[in-house]
Amino acid sequence: MALERHSLLNEFPDHHHTIRHLKMHNAHFAKLFDEYDELDHEVYRIESGEEARADDYLEQRKLRRLQLKDSLLAMVKKEEASQ
Repeated sequence: MALERHSLLNEFPDHHHTIRHLKMHNAHFAKLFDEYDELDHEVYRIESGEEARADDYLEQRKLRRLQLKDSLLAMVKKEEASQ
């Protein structure tokens, strides 16, 4: 199975402009976006074998990444609805 990064811009290409706008104009969104990106990079390193971690740790990181993705998408949709 090929490993993939799960960047928000790849995950939600239809929201590309809103994501970029929020990153530049919403500090909370930018902070969560950066946390998501760091988690995604960490998960990728673990899954690719570059970094060794326990399975429980990896699952916790994946769960946090999913929670962040949900929060970020909700913020994107709210921004788009207000436009």
